[in-house]
Amino acid sequence: MPVHAWKAGPNEAEIVARLLVAFRDHLGYDWPSENAFLAGVERLIEERDTEFLLAAPDEDSAPSGVVQLRFRRGIWRAGGDCLVEDVFVTDEARGRGVARAMLELATERALERGCRRMELDVSEANEAGLALYRSFGFRERASDDAPRDLYMRRHLDAGPEA
Repeated sequence: MPVHAWKAGPNEAEIVARLLVAFRDHLGYDWPSENAFLAGVERLIEERDTEFLLAAPDEDSAPSGVVQLRFRRGIWRAGGDCLVEDVFVTDEARGRGVARAMLELATERALERGCRRMELDVSEANEAGLALYRSFGFRERASDDAPRDLYMRRHLDAGPEA
């Protein structure tokens, strides 16, 4: 059976939160709390500019992958932007096409919403993720002869060591 991917509905907020907590654990963090994840998902899943996608190795399996999409209007491309965040697949489902199915659906959702660009950040140590994203056309450079584009962040909710 083929991989099954879909846009999560409000009734699936607990499933989304559970997978995001598993991602947090996979990254070695112990915060935010499970309750904070659930509250955040319940709030965001109702917003027009946020979508969560779920996927399972087949229609008879429990969801084992999640991705968050955030949509915004962009000036530089005269269209929408889609930020791809929190791409996660459980250990048991890795290598079965779950992440690929979610990115295919993410691309469809972005195009349906008039997006002209998709962006994401990924650890340069995540070789499997990099290979997957590159296979979808994501790249580190605007052009072959340009310096690498860097996705940078600044945490406003923590001290300088965060």
